[in-house]
Amino acid sequence: MNLKERIEKSETRIFKAVFPNTTNHYDTLFGGTAMQLMDEVAFITATRFSRMRMVTVNSDRIDFNRPIPAGTIIELVGKVTYLGNTSLKVKVKIYIEEMYSDVREEAISGEFTFVAIDENKKPIPIS
Repeated sequence: MNLKERIEKSETRIFKAVFPNTTNHYDTLFGGTAMQLMDEVAFITATRFSRMRMVTVNSDRIDFNRPIPAGTIIELVGKVTYLGNTSLKVKVKIYIEEMYSDVREEAISGEFTFVAIDENKKPIPIS
């Protein structure tokens, strides 16, 4: 399988409903909750791409472009954007979908860097 096929095959999509217990006093998704979900999707994407032990080593700029209101559906999409020797980067975007209409828009985006590690937690080349 070539690199393009590996990237396409490892793309990860997860849907969640935004319930009141995950929102702040403005009735929008907590930023920290969004970041946790993004890191989880990025980890799954990195692992699916490499099929190796991966750890988060960095989260690059995360842009909160739109608030995510309670009562909406969100889709998180993770995609590998860079492959190094022992590391890779995953771009994660969160889209908002209204529950009862076709309205869909990008709300948050960010990039996460992962390193492949061995059983001693030392970096190893991604194969």
